[in-house]
Amino acid sequence: MASPEPAVRRRKPEAKDSSASETEQQLPLKRVQTLSSSESEFTSKKTSQPVKKPKSKKKKSKDDVDEYDTANIALDALRVISFLFLASCGLSYLVSNGETFFWGMSNPPKYLTKAYYKELFQGPIYLTPAELSLYDGTNPDLPIYLAINWTIYDVSSNRRTYGPGGSYHYFAGCDAARAYVTGCFAEDRSPDMRGVEEMYLPLDDPAVDKHFSRAELKEMKKKEREEALKKVHDGLKHWVDFFAKSDKYRKVGYVKMPKGWPGTEPRRPLCEAAAKGRKVRKIPGQKDE
Repeated sequence: MASPEPAVRRRKPEAKDSSASETEQQLPLKRVQTLSSSESEFTSKKTSQPVKKPKSKKKKSKDDVDEYDTANIALDALRVISFLFLASCGLSYLVSNGETFFWGMSNPPKYLTKAYYKELFQGPIYLTPAELSLYDGTNPDLPIYLAINWTIYDVSSNRRTYGPGGSYHYFAGCDAARAYVTGCFAEDRSPDMRGVEEMYLPLDDPAVDKHFSRAELKEMKKKEREEALKKVHDGLKHWVDFFAKSDKYRKVGYVKMPKGWPGTEPRRPLCEAAAKGRKVRKIPGQKDE
């Protein structure tokens, strides 16, 4: 009879700590549940409370305008209108030389007239002395022209001076270059400058001339005439430059003189006022009186 196999002892598995096992088994679940709860809370907040977008600058500016006080806008507009009105009155007073505050000038400056811009694009005009005489100011529908050294200027902006009754009306409607030097406004309304230098030449006097030799007298007279011609040139140039550089008067054209002029006309004598200024030549060593 076979002997029975010895019984194998089976080792009883160690009992795990129930509390630890429960903790280890439940910890991952709790973590998952915690994370799931956090995500759920974040999602619910995000869904229930949308993020507010900042207002655009344009909308903000529009809101500011809507809130602007209407009374202030009207006051600002009144200030601007008042300033423009006063500025216009002041400018009118300056431009009209004290004539008016409201641009109602009887003789407006050239740049405020239609004729100015019309002539500006037409180019220079050419007038004969007879044609130029029509622009002496007697016809209110025509501008006032004067000429000096064959150049024509529009002086309509100063009608009170160059128009009828004006102090310089003698210069209107003609080339009175000679009168600008001699000072004889009525007699020398001509561009003929021949003989004008005589007003600066000393008078011949035999009692004085005998103190000089013939060669000395000839040389002296030559020098005297050169100086006299220079004085005439400088005197005329002063007025030529005055009109050429003036902002008030505008060059409009030229005078057409007849062929062969001035040889076609008789030589003018020196006017009385200019002749009176001549003096006798000095004796050598004589002091000025």
